[in-house]
Amino acid sequence: MTTMTDRRKVALLGVPIDMGASQRGTLMGPAALRTAGITPVLESLGIDVLDHGDIALAGVAPATDAIPAKANNYRDIQTWIRALSPRAYDLARSGAIPIFLGGDHSLSMGSINGVARYWHEQGRELFVLWLDAHADYNTPLTTMTANMHGMSAAFVCGESGLDGLLGDEPRASIPPAHLDLFGIHSIDPLEKKLVQDRRIAVADMRAIDEFGVAVLIHRVIERVRARNGVLHLSFDLDVLDPGIAPGVGTTVPGGATYREAHLVMELLYDSGLVGSVDIVELNPFLDERGRTARVAVELLASLFGQQITDRPTPSNTLSEPRPAQVAKIRPTRS
Repeated sequence: MTTMTDRRKVALLGVPIDMGASQRGTLMGPAALRTAGITPVLESLGIDVLDHGDIALAGVAPATDAIPAKANNYRDIQTWIRALSPRAYDLARSGAIPIFLGGDHSLSMGSINGVARYWHEQGRELFVLWLDAHADYNTPLTTMTANMHGMSAAFVCGESGLDGLLGDEPRASIPPAHLDLFGIHSIDPLEKKLVQDRRIAVADMRAIDEFGVAVLIHRVIERVRARNGVLHLSFDLDVLDPGIAPGVGTTVPGGATYREAHLVMELLYDSGLVGSVDIVELNPFLDERGRTARVAVELLASLFGQQITDRPTPSNTLSEPRPAQVAKIRPTRS
């Protein structure tokens, strides 16, 4: 066990969950990322990769807490989260950087809880960069759809409504001030009010257009560094424009470009602060011949040190322009 993360070691864990979303298919995400070459690409960068396979649900005792009125597939998702949180804790203790291969974004309720529990025990504060088209800050009281992948960030920050989700597993929430919503371009009305009430930092696509990725990511990095914190990256592929990443269940036009996304990853690598990663919402059923999976692996390579100029065959979507900006209030998945 170590209190420092070894940037040359990565632990992969597949979390093939798709009950948190309205569109099924993300359960195939971990296999698609492996097929797209996540292990050999990281190994080519000199990283020691240990693939733990997909998480198993055997041995999770049945839960008996009351099921919230507006939380679709609550019991199934609860089983996944109760299995994942202790595994995430153990992977963080190993000293490697855990990468959780999703699966829909509801998995972050377990992955971040386990990682946060570990870092809190080490006296380090965990910050979360939520790279996503959606805020995912709904609760059963605010949600329009009852889909639980739209409640994951709120749960991570200790919001009420899913209080029995973890069962006996310790809940290790982070303060809302430690969450950065980045790349947001779709948010529900009641969700928006909750985000504003909690004074959560939001860099939406207008801010990115106005100030640029570098300025905004440096602000995140400096806040984490000033507190001697550790950063968890929760990367939802729908933050990318659908022209680049069509293989997600809730596409929203006006997302990040290929180059903007790579710059985010390169700056995070330079910071040395990233201690764990989720990569979520890859739906191979909706993809175009593995296109989104390949882009995801390219971006992960940038997060671990590969420069874009090192790529002999970059994605053919490199020069695609961003479509016109969409309205800020656009309910799509909550």
